[in-house]
Formats: sequence, structure tokens, C-alpha cells
Amino acid sequence: MSTSMSALEGAARDRTRWLVALPTTPGGWTKLLALMVAGLWALQWSAKGAQLSPTELANGLPQIADFLGRTWPPDWRILERLWAPALETVQIAVWGTLLGVVGAIPFAFLAARNLQGPRWLYHLTRQGLNVTRSINELILALVFVSAVGLGPFPGVLALAVHGAGMLGKFFAEAIEEIDDGPLEALRATGARPLQVIAFGVLPQVVTAWIAVVLYRFEVNLRSATVLGMVGAGGLGFELVGSLKLFKYPETATCILVITAMVVSADLVSSRLRRAIQDAGRH
Repeated sequence: MSTSMSALEGAARDRTRWLVALPTTPGGWTKLLALMVAGLWALQWSAKGAQLSPTELANGLPQIADFLGRTWPPDWRILERLWAPALETVQIAVWGTLLGVVGAIPFAFLAARNLQGPRWLYHLTRQGLNVTRSINELILALVFVSAVGLGPFPGVLALAVHGAGMLGKFFAEAIEEIDDGPLEALRATGARPLQVIAFGVLPQVVTAWIAVVLYRFEVNLRSATVLGMVGAGGLGFELVGSLKLFKYPETATCILVITAMVVSADLVSSRLRRAIQDAGRH
């Protein structure tokens, strides 16, 4: 009994060691205090730069209430008109996700440290993914609107480019976390790099990749509703149009439709991810 209790206590200490790592020496406490002071100063400095003002927020609450009052009740008569833009939004998200996956996969293998590629190519690919991911979808949509014109196609391209950077990073990190044993065994038998990837890497990462792709689709669906604000089609275009014409009840209807779409996609995606993860465990 005492042995089992000691084992449980030891396991509990191991699990909580990284959560509570308090100093045990005066020098350690001094460093911790200095870090806390520096952190508080950084928060104060960033609050000043961001011009945080609870007073201004409190003064603006009546304007917010006035706007919400103008949007109520929603104009449900335009629901029939929103079906086409809603479907267009889903289509943008689907193709933006698909093209992002296609673009991310080859870069993921080049950006994985454990696949024994050239160091310079690894670092170059990693930085390329960082740059691609750092550019907001709205900026990319503006660029593609100027290139191919108004409509859903620039929205698809914007989501695909940004998604390739995000998915490439997550795909590469999933590859780096796999068991290297099967890879070494395949290399020892003289397998070629493509064979190592097909039989050693993909079986270990496919479950994690699918879960990330589903999450990315959720993100793209949310983003697709906003890209219409810069002329990239979808419900965002209807939303901006109603705001510009001061038709606030129509704006409320657009927002509610967008919310319903995002919530539905989140529920379906969450269930699919859980099913995939359960299947991967078994």
C-alpha cells in the first residue's frame, strides 16, 4: 500500500513539476521578482501604446446600444437573397482549403528537420512559410482582386496562399514528432526518399493532418465571410453593402446567417476530428 502511494505521489510530482517551479534560493526569488516587474512594465507600456481607455469605452456604450437598436429586428425577408452568397462562401472556403493543402504538402516535407534534407533548404522553406503565413488574408485578397478582378476567385487564392503557409508549418511539425524507427528501418533496406515518405511518414501523420485540415476549413469559412468586404464575393459583400446603405436590419440578418454557418461548421468539424482521433487510437 505504501509503495503504491509513494508511486502515485511521485507521479503527481512529475506531472506538476513543470506547473509550479518556484525558486528555492534568494537569487532565484530575486530573478523571479525582476521578471514580474519587467512583465508589469511591459503590460503598462503596451497599454499606453494601444491607448487603452475604459473611460472612452464607457462613453461609447450608448452609441453601441444605438447601433444594436437600429439592427433589431433583423430583416428576414432577405434570407432568400442570401442563399447564393452563403453557398458561395462555403465554396470559397472549400477550394481555399483544398488548394492550401495541395500547396502545403510539398513544403511540409522540405521544412521537416528529421527528413535529412539540406540544412539551407530547410531554413529557406521555414522562412518562406513564415512569410506566407504573416500576410493577412485581407491583404492577399486585395492583391488578387487587383490581379484577377472582383468575385470569389481572388478570395479562394488569398485563402489558399495564407493556408499553405499555416498548414505547411503544422504539417512539418507533425512530421517532426513521428517515430523515426520506421524511417531508419526503411532507409536500411535501401528504400528511396519517396518510399520512406509513402510508407514511413504518411501513415504516422495522416490522422493529425486531417484534423488540422478540418480546423483550417473552419478558419477559412470565417475568413471567407470577411473577404467579401474587399470585393472577394460571399456573404461579406452583402454585409458591406447593407452597411454602406445604412440598412442595419439587413446587416443583422447577414451577421446571424454568418454566425449560424460558422457554428454549424464548428460542430461538424469537431465531431469529425473526434471520430478521426478515436479511429487513430484504435
